[in-house]
Amino acid sequence: MMLNSDSSYGLIAIVLHWLMAVAIIGLFVLGLWMVDLDYYHPWYVSAPDIHRGIGVLVFLMLLLRLLMRILNPPPGPVPGIKAWERRTSVLVHWLMYGLMLVVPVAGYLITTADGRSVDVFGWFQVPATLTGIQHQEDVAGELHYLLAITLVALASLHTLAALKHHFLNRDATLRRMLGFSRSRAE
Repeated sequence: MMLNSDSSYGLIAIVLHWLMAVAIIGLFVLGLWMVDLDYYHPWYVSAPDIHRGIGVLVFLMLLLRLLMRILNPPPGPVPGIKAWERRTSVLVHWLMYGLMLVVPVAGYLITTADGRSVDVFGWFQVPATLTGIQHQEDVAGELHYLLAITLVALASLHTLAALKHHFLNRDATLRRMLGFSRSRAE
């Protein structure tokens, strides 16, 4: 029940998937909103602090998720999936994992460009390791933005594919990520 089986996702994979999905969407919306705040806005300092803190936590969840994927592989595709759909699904998933790794690294490089560490809600600090690169903050900022848009675009494609499987194919692809596809024997 906690771990994946051959036909179902376990509770750990399901919770990590949905927590990260909500957090990434929230980070994207917060990021778009906060870049337009002026110096005198009451959220000028707080919004980036929240964005960075959640970003580090999502990065840590991703590392846990990748470790879990190695130790407890996901179930295979549902019956009836076409070969091209399977290949596309694998490609999109690994592109999203890659983007979920590099988007926060780019964000980290923005914050640490001047040598400051990243504070995560006062719980711990992520020290600055790469600093002083010419135009680091600007280049990393542009990359962070473009890669985040790419991640959200791929996540949208991922969502549309899940809805297609649910409503058109009427298969268990979405239901099992919602935790509804377990047989009584599991």
